[in-house]
Amino acid sequence: MKPNLLKLACVFGLAASTALNALPAAAKEEFKVGIVTFLSGPAAGPFGVPGHQGAELVIEAINAGELPAPYNTPGFAGARLAPIFVDEAGGNTKQVAEYRNLVQKQGVDAVIGYISSGSCLSVAPVAEELKTLTIIPVCGSPRLFEEGGKDYVFRTTGHAVGDGVAAALYVRDKFGDAPAYTGINQNYAWGQDSYKFFDLAMKTINPDTAASDNPQFPKLFAGQFGTEISTLSLDKAPLVHSSFWDGDMEAFVLQANVRGFFRQKTFISTLGASAVDRLGKGFPEGVVMGTRGEYGLLVRNLDTPLNRWFVDRYKEKYGEYPLGPSYQYAQSVLALKIAMDKAAEAAGGFPKQAQIIDALTGLEWDSFGGRVSMALGGGHQAVHPVGYGITGWNKKTGEPEATGVVFYPADCIMPPEGQTGIEWLEAGMPGASC
Repeated sequence: MKPNLLKLACVFGLAASTALNALPAAAKEEFKVGIVTFLSGPAAGPFGVPGHQGAELVIEAINAGELPAPYNTPGFAGARLAPIFVDEAGGNTKQVAEYRNLVQKQGVDAVIGYISSGSCLSVAPVAEELKTLTIIPVCGSPRLFEEGGKDYVFRTTGHAVGDGVAAALYVRDKFGDAPAYTGINQNYAWGQDSYKFFDLAMKTINPDTAASDNPQFPKLFAGQFGTEISTLSLDKAPLVHSSFWDGDMEAFVLQANVRGFFRQKTFISTLGASAVDRLGKGFPEGVVMGTRGEYGLLVRNLDTPLNRWFVDRYKEKYGEYPLGPSYQYAQSVLALKIAMDKAAEAAGGFPKQAQIIDALTGLEWDSFGGRVSMALGGGHQAVHPVGYGITGWNKKTGEPEATGVVFYPADCIMPPEGQTGIEWLEAGMPGASC
């Protein structure tokens, strides 16, 4: 071919390629998504199954166009979402293998999932390697984005730094004269980090409240806490922080309750709210309870169309109230719908993955419990208020309730972009707008 003709062919080829890449993807009738949550093991009942139910309920409603306005258009960019549910139990190595199977063998278009911090930290690099949109609903570790930016991974809920700071603020507001605090947290990264974030926040927010020199760190899934309960009971600190979750939370409550522990101490639970409903009248009153955001027990009576629909339909379908993980998984599904619809509108047709990612980056939207903003992690990490309340039993309704609920805004409890949670807390929380 002559040089001029060759050059002309290259120009036309490049122009055609550019035009092709600019076009939206062909319309799809079905959008396959892997949904990963604990379906077996000690985390299934209080976390995994509620998460599964929250995702299932909202997927079915969106496919049918039954969510309240403005989310009442059917489908995800018009496509029906087809979920493939996967059990998160079995450890990190298994989850990496399951993720590869979802993407490489089952051909999913995206993945939503992961409650355990270990799971999400293990899977995130694989999501980047396989270049697959992955939305994480729970996973409390701030390391997810502190250890490097992500192109394909998003988290639609806040992380443990916000939980710890909000707890310290609630102590200031409700128990400001308490002389000391201690804690009982599971002895692995989540438990150790959670107590450290609370401890550092307390040193800035409540400097006159002393830290105990003997916080307890029992083994994960220990199940028996007699020794720790005795040690905490003898400690002079009246405040006890805990990030217990899964079956350990319920076991601790049952064992401590019969020993009168909750009459002696003010127990501060950052994410044990699932136990409130599961134990019913057996759950002690007067516990400081968080839900890691505008979720579950703390927003049960929030009277907005979206929340009222979610609570009522969830109870109708499953015979119980939605818990924190129900909200978190539903929130992730809702974020995907909003991003896909937004991307389709901008593209003028069914969007490609890159266009969905662009729409999800920095997204702000009204979720079931409140406003969520993807404001950190380069637009991949969500922020929102985090609150606490006091557990009680409503005799009129015959149900548990939370009183004295206070929510703290995101710009008060979360570190700024480019600064790790530890750096921010150790520096005294500079720039916090409280």
